[in-house]
Amino acid sequence: MKTLLKFRNIVELIEAFPTDEKCREYLVNLRWGEKSVCPHCNHSDKIYNLKTSNKYKCSSCKKQFTVTTGTIFHQTHVSLVKWFVAFYLFSSHKKGLSSIQLSKDIGVTQKTAWFMLHRIRYAMKDKSFKLFGQVEVDETYVGGKNKNRHFNKKVRNAQGRSTKDKSAIFGFVERGGRVRTIHIKRLSGKGMRALLRHFVEDTSVIYSDEFRVYRGLKDSFEDHFVVNHSANEYVSDHKHTNTIEGFWSQLKRGIFGVYHNTSKHLLYRYCQEFEFRWNTRQLSETERFSKAISQGLDGRMTYAMAIDRSRRW
Repeated sequence: MKTLLKFRNIVELIEAFPTDEKCREYLVNLRWGEKSVCPHCNHSDKIYNLKTSNKYKCSSCKKQFTVTTGTIFHQTHVSLVKWFVAFYLFSSHKKGLSSIQLSKDIGVTQKTAWFMLHRIRYAMKDKSFKLFGQVEVDETYVGGKNKNRHFNKKVRNAQGRSTKDKSAIFGFVERGGRVRTIHIKRLSGKGMRALLRHFVEDTSVIYSDEFRVYRGLKDSFEDHFVVNHSANEYVSDHKHTNTIEGFWSQLKRGIFGVYHNTSKHLLYRYCQEFEFRWNTRQLSETERFSKAISQGLDGRMTYAMAIDRSRRW
């Protein structure tokens, strides 16, 4: 039976999980409940519990495994107590947590903390839903500004919506609901409309600014309302994009205030992090922690995946 321990702060968390054994019990309950399942062959009829080594053995494929096999904790050398503290701190800090700060908080190296945080971001991704209802769409740009650069480092023709020196992020949010973001290489009307059709129900009402890439959305959705920012129009009755603008402000405060800089090939993971915080903002600390841990039990992340530069968009 899957029940949640309740804790409201870091002290209560440590009291609830003082040892790795307590952490393992929690993971067993969260991952399997009362019946263990082999992660190698999905067999569940007869699983042997090798209590002396915290391992299990499958009667079907004869392989041994632990509760962390095939999860983001797979073959970790960091204690589960430290992992749980890292999960709690990272999920509860609204503007993010740097690897340097985490390394000091739990007593690991900065490199280890960096890898742990990217594994937690990997656990935070949730792409199993489509948005619906009143949906606001917008794009934003992450990167330095020419006016702040030294003369010989300025990028020519990089003003406005240029992506020569900045990264573009496309986002859509339900009013009062969830948000999704996508790191995109270039802006185009065809590409934007395809993304919207893929991630947003066609019965939705779309709200956007007057940017030309959003033209023609009324043909694909229930309705489309435009807010003309260039004419200093920001709110007109129900027409506005203030919800998505609010999300962008949270994202940028985290990136610029806590992380200071992000690599292009890792930007989408930072977006996943802030998506998770936004989408779980109405959950309690216990529920948010449990959700992050649960999603981390669905797959592992290797160091090669963490530093992979092949995905930039």
